Amino acid sequence: MTLGKRAFFLIFPVVLAGYLLAALSVYFVQGHSVLALERTRLSQQLDHMAALFRNEVSQSRSFLYSILEGNAVRLFVSEPDEAYRNNALGLRLQQSVRSLSDDPKKFISFAIFNPDLTPGYYFENSDDPFAEIGAPQFALASRLAGGSQLRDWSFLHDAETRQLIVYSEFIDPVTFSRPLPSAKADALLVQVAIEPTQFLSMQRTLQQEYETAVSFETAPQPQQPDSLSASVRMAPSLFATLTVPPSHGSGNMGQLKLLLIFGALVMSFISVGLMIALIRRFITNPISALDRQVTAVMSGENDDIRQTGAEGEIGRLTGNIKQLHDQSQRALNLVQQASWTDTLTGISNRAHFNLLAAEVIDKVKTEGDHCSLLFIDIDHFKFVNDKYGHEVGDDLLKTLALRIEAAISVIVARRQMAPAVFARLSGDEFAVLAQSTPRDGTIREMCAAILALFSNGFEVRGKYYPVTASIGVAICPTDATNLAELISNADAAMYQAKTNGKNRSSRFSRELQDKRNRIRHIQEELRLVDPDEQFHLVYMPIVDPGGKVTGCEALLRWFSPTLGNVTPDEFVPIAESTGLFTKIDWWVINRAMSEHHRLKQLFGEDTVLAINISSAELHSKSISDYFSDCAKLHGIDPWTIEIELTETYAVKLGDQVHRNIETLRERGFRISIDDFGAGYTSVQQIIEYTADTIKLDRALVQNLAKEGSLPALKAMVALCHAQDMTVVGEGVDTDEKLAMLTAAGCDHFQGYLISKPLVLPELTIWALRQTVKIANPADDYLSFNDHSRHSGASSAS
Repeated sequence: MTLGKRAFFLIFPVVLAGYLLAALSVYFVQGHSVLALERTRLSQQLDHMAALFRNEVSQSRSFLYSILEGNAVRLFVSEPDEAYRNNALGLRLQQSVRSLSDDPKKFISFAIFNPDLTPGYYFENSDDPFAEIGAPQFALASRLAGGSQLRDWSFLHDAETRQLIVYSEFIDPVTFSRPLPSAKADALLVQVAIEPTQFLSMQRTLQQEYETAVSFETAPQPQQPDSLSASVRMAPSLFATLTVPPSHGSGNMGQLKLLLIFGALVMSFISVGLMIALIRRFITNPISALDRQVTAVMSGENDDIRQTGAEGEIGRLTGNIKQLHDQSQRALNLVQQASWTDTLTGISNRAHFNLLAAEVIDKVKTEGDHCSLLFIDIDHFKFVNDKYGHEVGDDLLKTLALRIEAAISVIVARRQMAPAVFARLSGDEFAVLAQSTPRDGTIREMCAAILALFSNGFEVRGKYYPVTASIGVAICPTDATNLAELISNADAAMYQAKTNGKNRSSRFSRELQDKRNRIRHIQEELRLVDPDEQFHLVYMPIVDPGGKVTGCEALLRWFSPTLGNVTPDEFVPIAESTGLFTKIDWWVINRAMSEHHRLKQLFGEDTVLAINISSAELHSKSISDYFSDCAKLHGIDPWTIEIELTETYAVKLGDQVHRNIETLRERGFRISIDDFGAGYTSVQQIIEYTADTIKLDRALVQNLAKEGSLPALKAMVALCHAQDMTVVGEGVDTDEKLAMLTAAGCDHFQGYLISKPLVLPELTIWALRQTVKIANPADDYLSFNDHSRHSGASSAS
């Protein structure tokens, strides 16, 4: 008897009998009963979902009546003052809407449409402060306005927008009651929209459990006898239907299938027990010799499987295994090839590119030729991927790969060049390595051809997407002699193209290399720097309208024996990005406070010392303790220390940072908002600032230092004063700016017209001169330099 027949007659009957016994007996007896039970369970779940839906509808109706019964809407609609209505009464409406639900995260919106269907008011309780009425809600309002109904509720379940239950009612703008049908055209339409979270949660639960979507129809769907489906009436003309696909095993049907599997396994184990003795005798021992050969091949002792010379099944099995080994070797080669291909675009991936590019570089270096690397990065791809979805992003990358490959191939063929290496390195980054002669126009033509693909957006399947390309070019061996350096330099050139405005190409240059080297040197020096030896502070005076110094801002300067003078604009961002700014900040705080007594000797005991600190330090709870410890160590009153934050950072304070700032204020330290006007700040944010001083940014002062801008400047200063905040004008470098800021009511001034940043000895000399100027009544107290500037000073005095 052959091995095949023996295996068949010994194994197949036992396994088959076990599966048939376990599966057929249970499935045919219990299948229909389980299906009926599961259908009943599904109907109960849909009934529960419908009850939740009706409860949400009732809740939306009660929310609307709760708002209308209050006087917030009446006051808002009746108020003639638009500013007061939009601010104070609008805020009151917001509070009314938020108070409707016990859940502060629940989405509730309230809208008032004027008779002409223009939005009179809209607010939604969401994370988007700039939210607007959605298109489906606008469409609903238009439909109601064209109909005869005075009240209505609707379920907006567009898959692309938030699902909402909207309760709408027309009210008379005078009586605030339901209008007569003839007066509907002059009535206001008010809407309350809520997100039915419990209903949607139940819907998602059902969809996840049954792996299918709940459909909403105007009529119930007919049920097939052998299918698992159910419908429920949610409203007079709204039915929810869930039909479970046949391939899904859910609930008790799933339990039945598990039972069948378990029974099959039990029978399999029984079968295996019966077969073990037979397999050992008839199969295992003869195969042992073959197993030793296979083990030797796998361990590397042998390279091939030899024929044993045995006859029958074992001989044929040895031949088959040998053939399988040979086929595996060929398959391994195919797998290796597949591992070099990008699965999305079908072009070479980074691993294959590295292999091919290294060969090209070695070739051109050996033969004295050149090759150029184009490093391509897609601008705004993340925006497209996030907004339109990953499917669109994948289509864009695939289409882009095809078009770049086609554009490069045309140029290569026309110029009769060696084939270019084209690969996707990662995400939205591509690379082209071309062997070309320098200055023959090939690389310029390739860059132009690639950039031309993005003119007026990038088209995919008839739609245009706002993406462009930034290309960095590096040449071997001119710019680099190995692959890693070539990629790094091309990447640096690509970022230079992005810095220059994107949608362009940039060639790697020595200037870029020098810039990278300087950044690296600055990082290395910052790690090793001794602040006491290389850092020093300069002070920039802050004066009042009479010229008296009220404070000084401490500014850090760094002179490196290796790098020379390094400006704060250079080393501060590097220190913050590498986490090296903590020791710098703490050195500045300690040194500034230790020199504070010198400032008091020059300008008086009330002199305020302003200290700039890195925004990253405010995330640490230890910053407030360090300020307090330093102030105690040097005997300084905390109210004479002012901590400066930038406006852009102050706008986005987190909870921890806010608590740290409040702790500093509670301990007596002053808080100042520096560079105010450099970002985008609303009036509400000005009101919410927890600051003692506002420092107007020099760019804002430059823009507002015109006679026609005086009312706007006065209004800004007045708003800050209304919040009990002192206003400092920065960037005062002309008498005209000083006069304009004085006329606007600024409390203090700072700028090069008054004094540049000075070290303490120079500041002492400046203080003596300033004292003489203030004491000399013949001099105009608004002039802070030695040259006469009459135009601005005389007008201010």
